[in-house]
Amino acid sequence: MTGAETEDDIPLGERKTVTDFCYLLDKSKQLFNGLRDLPQYGHKQWQSYFGRTFDVYTKLWKFQQQHRQVLDSRYGLKRWQIGEVASKIGQLYYHYYLRTSETSYLNEAFSFYSAIRQRSYYFQVNKEDRPELVVKKLRYYARYIVVCLLLNKMDLVKVLVKELSEEIEDYTQRFNTEDQLEWNLVLQEVAAFVEADPIVVLNDNNSVVVTSNRLQEGNVPPLEQGMVVGQLVLADALIIGNCNNQVKFSELTIDMFRMLQALEREPVNLATQTSKQGTLEPNEKPAKRENPHKYLLYKPTFSQLFTFLSASFKELPANSVLLVYLSATGVFPTGHSDYEGPYDFGGVLTNTNRDVVNGETVQKRNQAQKEMHCLHPGDLFPFTRKPLFVIVDSSNSKAYKHFTNLFGQPLVCLLSPTVYPKSVQDQAFLQFFGDEFLRLLLIRFVFCSAALRLHKLFRESKSFPESYPELPKQDTVESSLLQKHILELATMLDVQNLFWDDPLEAY
Repeated sequence: MTGAETEDDIPLGERKTVTDFCYLLDKSKQLFNGLRDLPQYGHKQWQSYFGRTFDVYTKLWKFQQQHRQVLDSRYGLKRWQIGEVASKIGQLYYHYYLRTSETSYLNEAFSFYSAIRQRSYYFQVNKEDRPELVVKKLRYYARYIVVCLLLNKMDLVKVLVKELSEEIEDYTQRFNTEDQLEWNLVLQEVAAFVEADPIVVLNDNNSVVVTSNRLQEGNVPPLEQGMVVGQLVLADALIIGNCNNQVKFSELTIDMFRMLQALEREPVNLATQTSKQGTLEPNEKPAKRENPHKYLLYKPTFSQLFTFLSASFKELPANSVLLVYLSATGVFPTGHSDYEGPYDFGGVLTNTNRDVVNGETVQKRNQAQKEMHCLHPGDLFPFTRKPLFVIVDSSNSKAYKHFTNLFGQPLVCLLSPTVYPKSVQDQAFLQFFGDEFLRLLLIRFVFCSAALRLHKLFRESKSFPESYPELPKQDTVESSLLQKHILELATMLDVQNLFWDDPLEAY
């Protein structure tokens, strides 16, 4: 209550309004704080809890809109408090997107974050002598930037980064804070993230066109008439980022960022489907869009990675594929033995608390022992009991050439080159070709492999991507027709001098 008035001076109806608002506010905070205790893996356990949380926040948002005058005069409702509720709803939608991989929920998160800025809900925060409120505002900006990055709103990202920089400068000048370096690091990370994706496409009018890595209707090459492919569907994907010194922002490396978009369809605006902007219930699903479910794992430990792999494997539906994308620092074998098995070729590094010096993990043990924090090819063998599609982007990707298909299930590994310049099974690939996401990944892999083979700087075989099983080169990466198209494209882009005119010169 405000002023010198007593509770008896306030009409009963208005007292009830304040009481109901306080109840909804406390309940919403309680439910929101409980989200962090939900299991991060598994598809079912969290849905009912999210539903209850959405329900309470929807009621709270509507309630403050309907009773704003009473809450202003009797409760002393501040605009930053409204902004805090809107920010939490934006976080809810963002985390629901992470749980479901439904890109349309990103638009819902964006609508709430955008409203906070447009309506200046946090404007008065800077006039109050409360640093914790300013931190809420800074965190809101960081979350808003992440959503804008995922929606490819790069022009807005640059504006928000500028505003965040000004807010951080004001915050550090007004308060003697210990987190100044931490916030400056946030600025450096997002600046590096934006700079790491510098592709600019101009249309015929020389206007910048925003490009997207997401799957759009009509941009996936259709199957050839009569082509017999598998009926598998990509259902689950683990996107793992564990490279040392890689550009990242908010536990999202640039590699993870690109791959997660490659496994999504372009988002649609749910508000236009439901005419209920900002109040969509999570159980009001849009038209089925069939995005594969994803787990984003930034620098997981081996046990965390294995737990998520096991959960995905357990819940994988029939006739479905599990995709594992590994962008990680390579771990190389320490020696050779007479018998070389699936644990003798090294692999990729998982997270460890050991010291890192100049980007390299310090070895503090007997070199003859296996690296206990390495994900070896053999660690994935149990999961080949179901269809598995693996992409390895690492300096030791070649370790995953030594896969063995023990269970006869469809299995493909796409492997990055290991060095940069300074028996054939068609059937395995066709098993995955029926899924649009996997088809696009395979086609891009073939195009990249063919282009690098024609490039004058890529001369060693280890500079080319590889795969398990090996592709039929003459019909794919060394196809004369594909090489012809690549050289034509190079001419159009005026970079033909970087490629061999005669493909035979490349070999």
